[in-house]
Amino acid sequence: MKILIVDDTTTARIFAKKCLMGIGFHDAEFIQAKHGLDALEKLKDNTVDLILTDLMMPEMDGETLLTQIKMTEEWQDIPVLVVSSAGNMARRDLLMEMGAMDVLPKPFSTSEMFEVLKDFLEEDEEEDDDWGD
Repeated sequence: MKILIVDDTTTARIFAKKCLMGIGFHDAEFIQAKHGLDALEKLKDNTVDLILTDLMMPEMDGETLLTQIKMTEEWQDIPVLVVSSAGNMARRDLLMEMGAMDVLPKPFSTSEMFEVLKDFLEEDEEEDDDWGD
């Protein structure tokens, strides 16, 4: 499994990776991007299974990135989890309508991330179990 983490803050990317590893994505390959344009470049060279993106970033924000992903046929089925500061949570419904799998408020805890991604994690484990069938 490959997970793309998009945030302009190195500390936030590291924290997100630690949370993801802590909830069960310890075997995942993590790809990091500093903003939406960087993420689009990484998507051209990598097939990813999950994207975690911040909203407020330079170059290209998370909302524009989400729009680009959902408009691109080869990427439109990739689940996108948006992380957002409390002030942006009012946009949650809009982001969900745009195709986000969910919106997680910043700051978030490992347990909050687990609650949002537990179904996705279970699907991944089921796929791993099916490899020999």
